[in-house]
Amino acid sequence: MGFLSNARSFRSLIIIILTPLLLLPLPLLIGTKVAECAFILLVMSTFWMTEALPLAVTALLPALFFPLFGILKSTQVASAYFKEFHLLLAGVICSATSIKKWNLHKRIAMKLVVSVGVNPGWLMLGFMTSSAFLSMWLNNTSTTAMLMPIVEVVLQQIMNVENEVTVQRKRASTGCSNGALQLDELEEKNEKINIEEVMRCNGVGPKAVVFAIPEGRPPHSEAHMERGECYVQPISVLYNIPEETPGNTQVPIPEPVGRYRSVKDHMMCKGLSLCIAYSTTIGGLTTLTGTSTNLIFNEQMNEFYPECNCINFGNWFLLCLPITVIILLLSWVWLHWMFLGNLKSLLSYRKEKSEREKATQRVIEQEYNALGPMSTQEKVTLTILALMVLLWLVRNPGFMPGWAALFPQYSGYATDATVALLLGLMFFIIPANNSPSPQTETLVTWKEFQSCMPWEICLLVGGGFALAEGIKVSGLSIWLADLLIPLGRLPIWLITAITCGIVSTFTEVASNPATITIFAPILAPMAEVIRVNPLLILIPTTLCTSFAFLLPVSNPPNAIVFTYGHVNIIDMVKAGLGLKIIGLTVVLLGVASWGVPLFGLNTYPDWAPIHATTNTTGL
Repeated sequence: MGFLSNARSFRSLIIIILTPLLLLPLPLLIGTKVAECAFILLVMSTFWMTEALPLAVTALLPALFFPLFGILKSTQVASAYFKEFHLLLAGVICSATSIKKWNLHKRIAMKLVVSVGVNPGWLMLGFMTSSAFLSMWLNNTSTTAMLMPIVEVVLQQIMNVENEVTVQRKRASTGCSNGALQLDELEEKNEKINIEEVMRCNGVGPKAVVFAIPEGRPPHSEAHMERGECYVQPISVLYNIPEETPGNTQVPIPEPVGRYRSVKDHMMCKGLSLCIAYSTTIGGLTTLTGTSTNLIFNEQMNEFYPECNCINFGNWFLLCLPITVIILLLSWVWLHWMFLGNLKSLLSYRKEKSEREKATQRVIEQEYNALGPMSTQEKVTLTILALMVLLWLVRNPGFMPGWAALFPQYSGYATDATVALLLGLMFFIIPANNSPSPQTETLVTWKEFQSCMPWEICLLVGGGFALAEGIKVSGLSIWLADLLIPLGRLPIWLITAITCGIVSTFTEVASNPATITIFAPILAPMAEVIRVNPLLILIPTTLCTSFAFLLPVSNPPNAIVFTYGHVNIIDMVKAGLGLKIIGLTVVLLGVASWGVPLFGLNTYPDWAPIHATTNTTGL
């Protein structure tokens, strides 16, 4: 037992030492460039999957091993670490920094939640919509971290108010009260009532005590008046407590079991927590900048197929927006059924709201009103963001000429990164206020930008590009593609479904960026060998890489929600399995329907190389 305990303590060190040792026969005994590159790929995949080393540190291994094995020169490896991806990411992070700094994200989220109503089911849909929308433009992890405190406040207030209502109804039905308890509540709320005015009530003796009744409390029966009680104000009642009344006369108050008053409350907390983690992941699919896997895929397409120029913000948005909406709605139905029951309660419109709904409405409105009117900084940030999205959409939409067509002599020169940098720099130029001081603060400062820039992702992606370049130069990609030729005998839809299932499973134990970095260099040449449009496999595979729903360690949003303690692993597995099936199905159907005409997926493109292998697909 002592040995096993020590082994677990030194798990990372054991993996770091044993993995290269066990794989040494590849470069030593076989000795080819393919074997040497396979050694590096397997070592990096193991380290990324187990996180024995930090992800960014593992990403530096190509810079060390490729020159040593003679696969790439050091200058060639170094140039692979910085691509157009990093310029696009920098511009996007400028807008994300301003959104967070001026609380625009909170205003958008609260406004969307207020708009849908206060029923727990509609509340779940409101939180899912707001988190999905924000994650289109912000990092998924940041979106979850910003919204979960709001959800937690709403949940606690709902449970507290319902518990108070239950106690009040119990006391009203029995006609009994606990004066000592009420006095404690009175002192806690600092409610002061003029006793001299109260003493003028008819029939009230010198032992009269006044209690405040919260708004919405049911009126007391006439029996209270017979015992010397009278109402001083519509919200106050006077109790005359005789000296002989025992001090412990009270109605038993139902004590909550653990953190929750009932199983229903616990299930509500589970549902509203998980919906945040899942919807941020789903929302990130919509835009090329919404998640790092989309950006990595876009940059890898530029590396593998420089003449492609077929992926841009506009056509990606047209493809993925319907996919995101459908997955989001089906996920809402699934989570509602699992944690809140059937949807009948959403279809019944009551004239009077329940106490739970009134409390929820008050909390959300208070949170929203606390933001005050929209500030100038928020308006400017929203304007720049809207302009950035508009320029992305109309640069080269595909179905009509975009603004890039205005410069035909420089076709392909301006990209989405150009737009992101142009408007991202505006945040460093526009002053945050109207002060004429030469040291006026701008919308975003460099220090604030540095704190928000995901430098780890930058290194991780750079290492992935370097690894992909080494796989291509060494010939490992063609060797792996030849192994997968037997898949060509299967129908193309089945090939795509199998690859999507593999990556969506692998991403549960490895980070999303690492997963797409490992699989894209393998799947692209496989598509070339079986003579299938690479986009037909790479697009759904990229989208399914984000479906890490099963475990807290699968992605950061899951981990953040798990730390709040409302859900356990089995809850996440059950809910996530349903969402994974929904996501895979919708992505495959979406790409196979409106994705085909949008990207011309039913033909082999002229920008992809032609291999000697004949087409053996089931098309």
